Amino acid sequence: MNSPAIHLYRAAEYPRMPWRNGGGTTQEVACNPGGSTAAFDWRLSIADVAQDGGFSAFTGYQRIISVLEGQGIQLTVDGREQAPLAPPAPLAPREAYAFAGDAKVDCRLLDGAIRDFNLFYAPARYHARLHWVSAACAFHSDAHSVLVLNAGQELTVRINGAAHALPSRYDCLHREGQSGLAHYQLEAAGAVDACVIELQPRAC
Repeated sequence: MNSPAIHLYRAAEYPRMPWRNGGGTTQEVACNPGGSTAAFDWRLSIADVAQDGGFSAFTGYQRIISVLEGQGIQLTVDGREQAPLAPPAPLAPREAYAFAGDAKVDCRLLDGAIRDFNLFYAPARYHARLHWVSAACAFHSDAHSVLVLNAGQELTVRINGAAHALPSRYDCLHREGQSGLAHYQLEAAGAVDACVIELQPRAC
């Protein structure tokens, strides 16, 4: 049996690219092995939004978004205005909002430019779970792909006891090809601010 592969992605090395509709720029954090910006089963990205406007369409995908920096945004999805999505109160976990990638989405900035974090995944091919963590924690997961994005200060991720450092904000750990249950611990000298993403292929 092959051992799971562990990748550590550094924020300083993320490529930057324009949005599909030209309205902003995105830094790609990670996507499924063998995937690309144009064709993927799942993808993590960080986007800079400097003005009000529409989001690009991603037909066939589900999308989950969270605000990383700035005062927040208000989305109108298929004509329905949603509750504002804003940064969290101190020591509280960040909020996430999910919507279909082919929805018509307009964005209104609440007070200036923001930076957001996005998970895109194809629900026909993957189950996905995303949650934000605001304190040191431990959990078990048997997901095939597990990713941890560090949105705070230096973070240590322990997997079955082995330590992996994410020293910079927006560094990301990616464990791929897991079979069976693994134990994860998230630790930091100060407050933890991290996003955990679990992805499981659907049975054919």
